[in-house]
Amino acid sequence: MTKELVINITSHETRVALLESGHIAELYIERSREMGIVGNMYRGKVIRVLPGMQAAFVDIGLEKAAFLYVADVLDEIEAVERFIEGSNGHHEPGEEPEERPPLPPIEDLLQEGQEILVQVSKEPIGTKGARITSHISLPGRNLVYMPTVDHVGISRRIENEDERTRLRHLVDIMRPAGTGFIVRTAAESKQADEFKADMDYLVALWEQISHRNTDKGAPCLIHSDLDVTSKVLRDILTEDVARIIVDSAEGHRQIVDFLDTFMPGHTFQTELYKEDEPVFDAFGLEVEISRALGRKVWLKSGGYIIIEQTEALTAIDVNTGRFVGKHNLEDTILKTNLEAVKEVAFQLRLRNIGGLIIIDFIDMEKEAHREKVHAALEETLKIDKSKTNILKISELGLVEMTRKRVRESIGRTLCEPCPYCEGKGYIKSKTTTVYEIFRELQKEMHNAPGYRMTLNVHPDIADLLYDEERPGIEELEERYEKQVTIHARPGFHIEQFNIIVG
Repeated sequence: MTKELVINITSHETRVALLESGHIAELYIERSREMGIVGNMYRGKVIRVLPGMQAAFVDIGLEKAAFLYVADVLDEIEAVERFIEGSNGHHEPGEEPEERPPLPPIEDLLQEGQEILVQVSKEPIGTKGARITSHISLPGRNLVYMPTVDHVGISRRIENEDERTRLRHLVDIMRPAGTGFIVRTAAESKQADEFKADMDYLVALWEQISHRNTDKGAPCLIHSDLDVTSKVLRDILTEDVARIIVDSAEGHRQIVDFLDTFMPGHTFQTELYKEDEPVFDAFGLEVEISRALGRKVWLKSGGYIIIEQTEALTAIDVNTGRFVGKHNLEDTILKTNLEAVKEVAFQLRLRNIGGLIIIDFIDMEKEAHREKVHAALEETLKIDKSKTNILKISELGLVEMTRKRVRESIGRTLCEPCPYCEGKGYIKSKTTTVYEIFRELQKEMHNAPGYRMTLNVHPDIADLLYDEERPGIEELEERYEKQVTIHARPGFHIEQFNIIVG
């Protein structure tokens, strides 16, 4: 599978697309007004301790207070590994920690007004503030440095036991006493000199952060993580990426400098895009991004999936659509479900959908077919670097799964709630609005003095009132002996109307 990175840089926005076999697989967006904060470190002030939730709110200088769980205060190795796994979807966890005794109450660990150094592990999402941890983790190309934890972990994606043993021994004898490292997937087969370069850089960076932390009062930013381009290069750039295409001369220079600093000895084909046609248009990416914002996604066979995101979960519904099959109904359903599996996995990565996900596959009578679809979903999601957990298909044909959510989905990054429907996805029908107008007119006519009444409405509603719903107006005029004048107001919301008496 051929991989490419296509990078579009402007003064206001940077977009990085990972292409697999010519199609966009992952999209990262950073806007100058909305810079991502995962990985940033702050000196924060505890503003509220919540014993009932075993958590605390911490002021780190953002609009919303950040949220700190008790495990992120004390249970060091587990907390750090969870952060490393979830901080941007591309850091790998180490080995499973040993079982630990129960944690002490958070009120014994933190007090209101206390100042602590914390790191953001999850962006603010929706109405929630950022998730933070007090266990610092500094990612490099091959290693992740944990200055407060005495531990060496190996990415689970490195499966060869001999290689795991070699890497553990190599890092263990090189690390500063009392500190910790997790060996990343990219470090497989690497030698001591490459680890040494990573270690020296990360240890020096931590010394700078520690010095700044003692000089400043809370709340304040102590350390900013890399920009989106550098993060992607650090976290997902591997030897199987054939080339990097960027449309900014300054961005091209920075990428070359970054690769020379962090990945010496590796030769990547880096191209400066100079054509007049925008780079995302040239690679057909704008069309694919627009497709990723729609709720309906067509499958090649003629079936389709519907993706509905809510605050609590994402529901995905699979339908046969125009696909009628060639043999029998069961085969048609199986083929549609298997095709949907690939598209669902693709859309989850591209849209960066996280949290609880419910997939409603078309009902399959045969147990073997259900198992085949479930196995295909598990296999397809193996390439997804965000952690997923999948349950068996239920008797109702539903699959419940979770996907690690760290930042907002593409839909919520690029879109905002509809001002008409306020995010519901629906507005009142024209007929419903007309009948609501009739009820309000009846109330006003019953109590209002005078003979004339003026009704201001949206032009589409006015057309209905002049045409097929005209008898309703005439009935009210006759019953209450009042005259109603209708005015079309193009600027009105289609549900909006007002009644003026006199």
